[in-house]
Amino acid sequence: MKHAIIETGGKQYRVAEGDVVFIEKLPVQAGDTVKFDKVLAVITEEGSVFGAPVIAGAVVNANVVKNGKAKKVRVYKMKPKKGYQRTQGHRQPYTKVQIESIVG
Repeated sequence: MKHAIIETGGKQYRVAEGDVVFIEKLPVQAGDTVKFDKVLAVITEEGSVFGAPVIAGAVVNANVVKNGKAKKVRVYKMKPKKGYQRTQGHRQPYTKVQIESIVG
C-alpha cells in the first residue's frame, strides 16, 4: 500500500489512497479536485522517499467531499473572588477530502 505524508494548513497528515481526511478549511467547493504539492514523504512496499523538505514533482490528488464545522468547544474563564466569569464557544471549520491518488 502506498502512503504519503503531506502538509496543509500548518499540519502534517499521513494519507493513503482511498482515505477520508478532515483538514483545515480550504477555499474550495464540494466536488472540486485539490492537489497537495507539499509532499514530505512517500512510503511504498519497495521503499521510502523523503524530501528535504519536500519531494519535487510529487503530488497527492484529492476530491472535496464537503465543508463544515466541528462540534462546539466551550471556553470558560473565571477569576476566583472577583466575580469574573466568561463562557465562549468555538466551532473550528474544516474541509473533508477523499484521497484519490499519490503520484511521485
